[in-house]
Amino acid sequence: MIDTLLDFGKIVIADLILSGDNALIIGMAAAGLAPDLRKKAILYGMVIAAVLRIAFAVVATKLLGIPGILFVGSLLLFWVCWRLYTEIRDNVDEQAEHALELAEDETQGYTGPPRRTLAAALLSITIADVSMSLDNVLAVAAIADGDTNMLIFGLALAIILMAFAATMIMKLLTRYPWISWLGLIVLLYVAGEMLYRGVFDASTGIGPMMGWFEGYQMGKGH
Repeated sequence: MIDTLLDFGKIVIADLILSGDNALIIGMAAAGLAPDLRKKAILYGMVIAAVLRIAFAVVATKLLGIPGILFVGSLLLFWVCWRLYTEIRDNVDEQAEHALELAEDETQGYTGPPRRTLAAALLSITIADVSMSLDNVLAVAAIADGDTNMLIFGLALAIILMAFAATMIMKLLTRYPWISWLGLIVLLYVAGEMLYRGVFDASTGIGPMMGWFEGYQMGKGH
């Protein structure tokens, strides 16, 4: 029971801290549009992010049982940790908060006649969302570890937070940067655990698959 609650806590933290770059991209793209197009850009951007997360989650659940995938996934998750570290260092949450506030205030940001189409803004958002959605799904899937209910909870929470609380989250993370550092530590722990299993796990680890530990195990038997 305690382990399950801890895992749900990890998912909440992961969803919170991995929403910053998504909010920044959507906010910046929307703020550059004419005011009458901004709400549509924010809404459609959130929908695109949600659809991508669901699609990646379906693929991730089918792939994680394949031998060697956990090892590759752990390396990708370490890369996510590195990107998150650079974002914390560069105050991305503060930039995202500012971008969202500009986009939501029709008197701020670009207020002239349309110089960029909604389709062009959504193309930029979609391209950026592919990477960010993959990051989010990878982290949640690693924590859920095959638990479908936990995976669904993590994805639903990420989508709800993006849709209804993006600006509030950015303010929270800007005001309390220790939350981001705590999230980074949690993700590093998850990535390390995933790497260990990706190497040593009897059914999905690359070590047993490559026969790396056979000599060690035989020697241990003597």
